[in-house]
Amino acid sequence: MAVSDTKLADAENPAATKFSDDSDVDFAGRANWLRAAVLGANDGLVSTASLMLGVSAVKHDVRAMVVSGFAGLLAGACSMAIGEYVSVCSQRDVELAQLDRDGKRGGDEERALPSPVQAAVASALAFSVGALLPLLAAGFIVGYRLRVAVVVAVATMALAVFGYVGAVLGRAPVARSCARVVVGGLAAMGVTFGLMRLFRELAE
Repeated sequence: MAVSDTKLADAENPAATKFSDDSDVDFAGRANWLRAAVLGANDGLVSTASLMLGVSAVKHDVRAMVVSGFAGLLAGACSMAIGEYVSVCSQRDVELAQLDRDGKRGGDEERALPSPVQAAVASALAFSVGALLPLLAAGFIVGYRLRVAVVVAVATMALAVFGYVGAVLGRAPVARSCARVVVGGLAAMGVTFGLMRLFRELAE
């Protein structure tokens, strides 16, 4: 009876069955590097672009904008690497303790655990890649208004790409993922620019 029920469920929902058979292990293996790569690049892009736009709201000098962005890249990459390292170490300690309790220490399960160093390096590199995009966009433009417009445009296109890649790898709805990433990033940049512009006006 149980076998018949299973076959009936498979016939009614073949897509779900295929998803379960082919993708469960794949999703488990993707989790760490997907978070470190796509989301790390997204964080680098949004935080660096927001920082640069915030500084540009107070000071229109291209050098100040680029220097602030580069400082944000370095600080963010270091912060992401340290945070990822600590997070993966904590996760690894918990899983090692479980292996000790199960008597499986030193086996294939332990060798399959994520590496804190690899996760830290991947997170730092991904953040740096994302942060480089607004830096390169702003570094060669002298005019203030054009420079701000180009940074926003480049950031928007990159956010859409990151949202698309994340949706495809995670098999999530593409339109919803792209919209969420783009709207969130633009909101962060807009709030930072607006508050710093208000600060400048109050200071004057």
